[in-house]
Amino acid sequence: MYQPSPFARLRSALTGLALALAASPVVAPSLHAQGWIEPLPGRPIPLGGWVVEKTRSEVRVTVEGRVATVELSEWFRNDSRQVAEGDYLYPLPGEAAFSGFSLWQGEEELRGEMMDKGRARAIYEEIVRRRADPALIELAGHGLLRARVFPIEPGQERKVQLRYTELLSASGEALHFRYAGGIQGARPRPLPLRGRRFDRDDHRRRDEPALTDFELVVEDGEAYLDPFSPTHALERRRRNGRLIVRLEEELAGELSVFLPLANSDVGLTVASHHPAGEDGYVMLTLTPGRMNSVSEPRDLTAVVDVSGSMAGEKMAQARAALHALLESLEPEDRFRLIAFSNSVRVQREGWQVADEAALRDANSWVERLDADGGTNIAGALDEAFNVTPGEGRLPVVIFMTDGLPTVGEQDPERIAAAAERDRGRARVFAFGVGSDVNTHLLDRLSAAARGSTDYVQSGESVERALSLLAAKIRHPVLTDIELAGTPVQLREIYPVTLPDLFAGQELVLLARYRGEGADQFVVRGRRAGRTEEYSMTASLPRQSDDNGYLPRLWASRKLGHLTRQVLLEGASPSLIEEIKETALRYGLPSEYTAYLVTEPEMVAANGSMRREALAFGAAPPPRAQSGAGAVASAARAGQMRDVSRAAEVDAVADELAAKLAGDANRRLSAGRLFELRDGVWVEATPTSSDSLPVITVKLFSRAWFDLVAALPEVAPAARELGRIEMTGTRVRVRLDEEGLEELSAVRLARVIADFRGVE
Repeated sequence: MYQPSPFARLRSALTGLALALAASPVVAPSLHAQGWIEPLPGRPIPLGGWVVEKTRSEVRVTVEGRVATVELSEWFRNDSRQVAEGDYLYPLPGEAAFSGFSLWQGEEELRGEMMDKGRARAIYEEIVRRRADPALIELAGHGLLRARVFPIEPGQERKVQLRYTELLSASGEALHFRYAGGIQGARPRPLPLRGRRFDRDDHRRRDEPALTDFELVVEDGEAYLDPFSPTHALERRRRNGRLIVRLEEELAGELSVFLPLANSDVGLTVASHHPAGEDGYVMLTLTPGRMNSVSEPRDLTAVVDVSGSMAGEKMAQARAALHALLESLEPEDRFRLIAFSNSVRVQREGWQVADEAALRDANSWVERLDADGGTNIAGALDEAFNVTPGEGRLPVVIFMTDGLPTVGEQDPERIAAAAERDRGRARVFAFGVGSDVNTHLLDRLSAAARGSTDYVQSGESVERALSLLAAKIRHPVLTDIELAGTPVQLREIYPVTLPDLFAGQELVLLARYRGEGADQFVVRGRRAGRTEEYSMTASLPRQSDDNGYLPRLWASRKLGHLTRQVLLEGASPSLIEEIKETALRYGLPSEYTAYLVTEPEMVAANGSMRREALAFGAAPPPRAQSGAGAVASAARAGQMRDVSRAAEVDAVADELAAKLAGDANRRLSAGRLFELRDGVWVEATPTSSDSLPVITVKLFSRAWFDLVAALPEVAPAARELGRIEMTGTRVRVRLDEEGLEELSAVRLARVIADFRGVE
């Protein structure tokens, strides 16, 4: 029996008959952005294949009051030598109220029909079956607009114009705009025929130009704080009273943009997602108001390593970074400068007000710094916390080193314990430069201090990293933050220790909740020396399919937190099991679920340990606290703890997946490692899982759609790889060309429970 490559099946746009007859590569309609043109069902497909290709898209959104007007223009070209005719399909975003739909061919305007989610689902599923294209299952939750396209002559291009308006929903103290950006990662490209292998390099590269030009303009921009997105990176600017938002990355997948109202010093925004049968997810975002009042002044201490290993380019960058830090000080701030090598020296005793004369002297002192000697970390930290900060001021310590302690106290645990005892209210922001740093020490310095640790690795700029931090923490808006009230009980809130809120930066909290409730979120903190509260009324529903990106954001934060626990406390079987379960449930990478992408020294640390034991639950040997592997692990954990956008989660996954690039028989999908065996992508698991029962479901059957919808952890691999076999706790699930076509509700529930290991 023929077994096509999974990527050929994944992206195929032809019926089985057309594929068998086709004699040359074909081009699939682009699904990367918005709509596409689908061949008419029941009509023969030209021998050359369906080659109506989208060339570009433009999306223009205008917001006036609570009404958003969306204008979409898309260009399609017929690259074949035959006339093409089809339906233009556009996934309806949310509950949009359309004011009109226009499809132009030359001077002629066509009209389309709109369908709700129920009617649209059958059409999406039929297209999935006809194309054998699992990627389209992402659209199953959308409504649909459909319009017949007049025949497009060979070589001609047609423009589709769509215009609609919608009433934006309120989300706490913000308006929420959502847009269905199409299928994540798809792009017009030649499709392989049966028997040809699709190469990973055919995927769109990140540096290719975007297919879609997106712009959102808020007419009354002064009524809003800076917008933010949990799905895409935004470029924001203001001009003549307007607020203009563009994307820093390509529009793919669901776009979600929040527009916080400028009616408070701190705006609160809430979004939730509550799948049936499990606890819900909630995202609470704190957005600082504009700088129209004096922020809390800072007492800032900069501690810089000037040991011999900092000589050369690193020392030059450190000087430039300190100059930038001094430049970021406000007149109300005070500062101290400390340099350390064998000994510790200060630029001036006590606090200095950041006036012109003091800053001039400080910059001169920085210019005279030279690198020489050993590394007295303990002495430097003792000095940093030796001077008491002033009342009503935010104490901040910035600590930078590129080495291990070699002078004075050298035990990282005792150094960290002393720092925790002495730091008081100080926020600690640590920088590790290079790989010869102790990650345990640096992470402990910032873990409970409402700060962070950044690792500046080889080839990266110390100056840039420190300058970004200096800009970020320039204006404290709300400090010592705590949740004082919630509509329902929240659990597993991340970050565990709430950081301070600074001007120009959102603070995003992610948590789980049970049940439903409508009441107030209350946030308490200190602002300019006073305790203040901010509140908003929110309703957390018992069930909601909105904001489907929240589970993976929350899970990424949790994995980052758990991984840091391993780095700080050491690995235990229970901790590793929790990491493994979280990673597999949400399709995220971890060192314990994909053993071929672990850091090499983790395996080399104990030559007798089998890779399978490391990957699937046995506690590894004590983690190295320094070296390239330790730094990479600590940096990756920090990235996962800090994610606020879905794209950031994918970037971490891409980093691990890249380590498998070039091996045609292995794929990393949704944090799971798959190996190609007889045309099926089988999840790599320990041999003990071979005894688990297997349930096989036929591709694109009713049972397939129900199973993929009910098990989100299966969906990514099903979309990307097609024929798969995945291992759960008590059952293995296989999606193949033959198998069950129907699953009763009772049996489906049993499969889900067995896969997840719940009763």
